[in-house]
Amino acid sequence: MTPFTTLAGIAAPFPDADVDTDIIFPARFLLLLDKEGLGKHLFHDRRWRDDGSAVPDFVLNRPPYDRARILVAGPRFGSGSSREQAVWTLADFGIRCVIAPSFGEIFFANCPKTGVLPVIAGAADHAALMEAARRGETVEVDLETQRVTWPGGGFAFEVEEHRRRALLQGLDEIAMVIADNAADIAAFERQ
Repeated sequence: MTPFTTLAGIAAPFPDADVDTDIIFPARFLLLLDKEGLGKHLFHDRRWRDDGSAVPDFVLNRPPYDRARILVAGPRFGSGSSREQAVWTLADFGIRCVIAPSFGEIFFANCPKTGVLPVIAGAADHAALMEAARRGETVEVDLETQRVTWPGGGFAFEVEEHRRRALLQGLDEIAMVIADNAADIAAFERQ
């Protein structure tokens, strides 16, 4: 994984509440085996018409949001099933950080495993950030200091230390086990 330290750029405003994993990544694409290329299916039924043409007013189809690496989402983002492909498709599209008032529990846990930082924002901070995103302001997410800032605003957030370390160092779960247990693994292999 690519380490996550700071991320700055346009944040796409996506205020819809209760966006479940089937909206993020529809079930009919679950048979796709490769993580690469999944980004084209992100929010598929909202981004694309039946004839394959883009829905022009969908936020991720409009410049500059079509290049956003930060998504400011509504409450209960990623609820529903445990499909990890929902996070994979966000990451393949280029989203590295999702900021929302709340998340589906399993989705939230899957994000750091794929290099995506989920940030929980309080109601007032979320509303201010959503307005900044709508204005197209540059948003910066700093994982080292655990702060989100934009011109005229900002707030602190918390990340569990093991998830923070994994993101900062770009380690997936296997790499974390190896990094934390290298001596024990080597001793076992010598036996």
